[in-house]
Amino acid sequence: MLAGDLALAVVLVLLGVGVEELDKGSTTRMVASAVSVVVLTLLRRRLPVFTLVVGSAVGAYLPGAFLVAIPLGWSAGRRIVGVGRALGAFTAAFAAVVGLSVFKEWSQGQPVLIVVFGTLMFLAMVVMPGLASRYWSQRGTLLRALQERNTQLLRERAMVAGQARLRERQRIAQDMHDSLGHQLALISVHTGALEVDPVLTDRQREAVGVLRQASVAAMHELREVVGILRDGVEAPLPVEEAQPAARGVAGIAGIVESARSAGTDVRLTTAGQPRPLVAACDHAAYRIAQEALTNAYKHAPGAPITVELRYEDDSLVVEIANGPAAGPGAGEVVSGGQGLTGLRERARLVGGMVYAGAAEGGGFRVAGVLPYGTEPAGAQEAWAEEVADDFGQRGRGGGQAPIDWEAVDRKLLSGGGRAGGVTLGCGIAIAAMVVLVIVIGAAVALLVGSVGDAMLGKDEYDAVHVGDAEDAVRSRLPSGDSVLTEGLDRKGPPRPKGATCLAFLADDDTDLGTDSVFRFCFKDGKLVDKQAYQAKQ
Repeated sequence: MLAGDLALAVVLVLLGVGVEELDKGSTTRMVASAVSVVVLTLLRRRLPVFTLVVGSAVGAYLPGAFLVAIPLGWSAGRRIVGVGRALGAFTAAFAAVVGLSVFKEWSQGQPVLIVVFGTLMFLAMVVMPGLASRYWSQRGTLLRALQERNTQLLRERAMVAGQARLRERQRIAQDMHDSLGHQLALISVHTGALEVDPVLTDRQREAVGVLRQASVAAMHELREVVGILRDGVEAPLPVEEAQPAARGVAGIAGIVESARSAGTDVRLTTAGQPRPLVAACDHAAYRIAQEALTNAYKHAPGAPITVELRYEDDSLVVEIANGPAAGPGAGEVVSGGQGLTGLRERARLVGGMVYAGAAEGGGFRVAGVLPYGTEPAGAQEAWAEEVADDFGQRGRGGGQAPIDWEAVDRKLLSGGGRAGGVTLGCGIAIAAMVVLVIVIGAAVALLVGSVGDAMLGKDEYDAVHVGDAEDAVRSRLPSGDSVLTEGLDRKGPPRPKGATCLAFLADDDTDLGTDSVFRFCFKDGKLVDKQAYQAKQ
């Protein structure tokens, strides 16, 4: 920041030196202008009001420092807090520059033109940069406030959505507990009573025992699911209750053994070097095997079933195939029709896939391909919920939305569309051009108006003689108060000591490299000297 200010000060000093050269300024004035520019540029951030007023006042007396008004107006518009304070600062600066300009040029006798010209210059060099800076600053502040508000709204929306999901999960968990829990408990009680019934044979008791173990395992899994739905974590089981079978690849052997105990011909084979899977993939493999075995029980009772686990180089393949049904089913098969759909979705969420279809010979085959990856390949999709914010951007889940704030900035700048942005930019450009044209026109008018006071003909010069009264001579000559004649009286022969001189440009001068000058010097109320000479431009 300091380096930027110093670079800006150097540029303004160089431009100011050029302005002073054009205005025939002295070395002392050049140094004063340079020092003023450097000091005001370095202090404009800390003291915007002070530098604005002082810079405007200095610019009226030091032409080489008037360009510093542009960065001073920019800093003041951006850094002055409060509309009233900013209005007071710019009003004070305007009064300083116009008042001092009128006081300095009062001898020219054109105060109205000076006020108009000074006002236009102040509007173009101070007010417009200040307004532009204030606009950009307030727009940035508004954009930051919108960012904070949008972040807060997204956070609150995520909290509300999370609470709604939690309430719905608790309701589902309660319904599952009240309905399924009651039915499973009845199954467990009745199968337990049948298991000790002396009327049953050993084979029947063994089958009933399998049913009771299945109902107990189902109760454990139901409790886990209910716990996850309620709290998002697996519910702990009492120590005295039997632990459920492992719900992963290691648990597939258990469900195969349970199927064998129930009289089903099931074979389990493993190929390849066993490798660990991430928890989500491990659980998906268990569910694929469990659902496929359940479908085989229901739709092909008595058919032999093969369960194969193949550890490939990049994935685990879980394949369950069964032959055609050995005979007619025991009755109507109860099916929700969502088992295979759920398996496909479960596999997709971990970056895998599930195939299900008829096998050769009239059987059915289910195969799941699951990656070993350290991170489930679609895990974000399991919880992500798109939420649209106030700007049409979209976010994921409960985190902060990846909003394209540059697009929001452009929309805010445009006022609602590209046409609005073009209109705003064209309006600012047109306003700047109008002010610039007015300033140039006023400058040209001032210059043209002063030409008559700066020009003198050869006949008028010859008609005046040394020794004539000063009042009589001045009444016959133009006023000479013009920017065109400043410094011309010092470029000719030495002036008489103690005399005041008045210089004019010859109206028939055609030399582009030099000016033809007529000079009249007065002392003690008389014309004591008149000279005609050439002065370099």
